[in-house]
Amino acid sequence: MDAAFWHHCWQQNLLGFQLADAHPLLRAQLAHFPVQAAVFVPLCGKSPDLHALAQRGPVVGAELSDIACRDFFLEAGLTASSTEFAHHQLWQSGDYSLWQGDFFQLPAAVLSDCQWIYDRAALIALPPLMRRQYADTLRRLLPSAAMLLISLEYPESEKQGPPFAVTEQEIRSLFQGASISLHGIRNLTGQGFARRTFATTVLVEKSYWICW
Repeated sequence: MDAAFWHHCWQQNLLGFQLADAHPLLRAQLAHFPVQAAVFVPLCGKSPDLHALAQRGPVVGAELSDIACRDFFLEAGLTASSTEFAHHQLWQSGDYSLWQGDFFQLPAAVLSDCQWIYDRAALIALPPLMRRQYADTLRRLLPSAAMLLISLEYPESEKQGPPFAVTEQEIRSLFQGASISLHGIRNLTGQGFARRTFATTVLVEKSYWICW
């Protein structure tokens, strides 16, 4: 999906992917993030997962929408400073630093303190060709990292994304050469995804640790 699609979603408050609380598969793995280690959250939106991660250490997010960045701090009751850079706007308050702009143009230097990544709804938000670009960009930005990734699986013939179905086979192809282990499964069949209900015969979330 292009930038205009996501800007429209935020402008029209079409936030069916938004959760009210931290994701259960993140909570189950939260203790594996080292204390005081900075965590990078690509395509972070205004996710409550950011607050859960901040219990462990600094959080660095990348987000396209200025509305998402503004609302994250407003809803948390935080006053954020805003600094302009060449292609991004940096929103900061306490342990939160959100880089607003194009993820694919993010300079590696801003993530120099990060070796940990959390992805709940970034990879599954992207169509196939962009998923390859996303994985390659992550490995360029962080040449050595450990990532907790939450994927979504359903019969692709029954629904068009986003969110897209991303199988373990594709994940292993995207992150070829990395160590990949499955750590959690959450069956959402008949329950829906975040605020949305999908008429699919199967709907499953899985969490993986991916290390390279």
